[in-house]
Amino acid sequence: MKLTQEQRIQLHEFNNLTKSLSFNMYDICYTRTKEEREAYIAYIDEQYNSDRLTHILTTVAEIIGAHVLNVAKQDYVPQGASVTVLVSEGPVVEIPNESYEESPGPLPDNVVIQLDKSHITVHTYPEYDPNEGISTFRADIDVSTCGEISPLKALNYLIHSFDTDIMTIDYRVRGFTRDINGHKLFIDHDISSIQNYIPDEVLEQYHMIDVNVYQEHIFHTKCKLREFDLNNYLFGYTKDQLSPREQDEITERLKIEMDEIFYGKNIL
Repeated sequence: MKLTQEQRIQLHEFNNLTKSLSFNMYDICYTRTKEEREAYIAYIDEQYNSDRLTHILTTVAEIIGAHVLNVAKQDYVPQGASVTVLVSEGPVVEIPNESYEESPGPLPDNVVIQLDKSHITVHTYPEYDPNEGISTFRADIDVSTCGEISPLKALNYLIHSFDTDIMTIDYRVRGFTRDINGHKLFIDHDISSIQNYIPDEVLEQYHMIDVNVYQEHIFHTKCKLREFDLNNYLFGYTKDQLSPREQDEITERLKIEMDEIFYGKNIL
């Protein structure tokens, strides 16, 4: 019996380094009534349902040069969704030299490089504060690869796939591989910051903080939007329909919420 690509996966002489990218995004919205909150959650659930998330993850697989083996997806009640994509080595169309350099990755174009095995997952978490009238939507995406290319090459596309107020991004290289002489390699590419994989136009939009442990190949970057326009955080109406006092109060609540998420601690 002839085995298919999904049934026969060759693992001999592959890169044993595991490179993991964790991309967390947060969308913040002020919902002053129960009806507004329910409408916002329903809108988010529709915008980021399992079908839409599956499309995003399969595009990530294309960017990192992977072959999709299996997709498991689920929409939850009352809200939220999860998708897991198992992928393996994909066809090599081209191996550009820039894949090994610190630079933002491509938006969808074509398969760029060989990869041996990987998995990609996403989970969404709509939630709300019962006291402050603030609703948040969080999506967690994890891309784990074993191969030459870093999943950071998919970061540019992920950033463009969501409307984000705050992003937290983690990247870590684990394990080791060997050169032809048996010498262990604990990382196979240069990296000084995750920011080097974020395009300039995005860097200009966000305030960013790095927390890196270089000797352990652990990199962490936090991002928060610089510009604040209250209209972007109101659902179904504009700030012109609010009094100046209401605008100030809502603005303060939203900024505190964003700062608490960005710094990872309660401020008040």
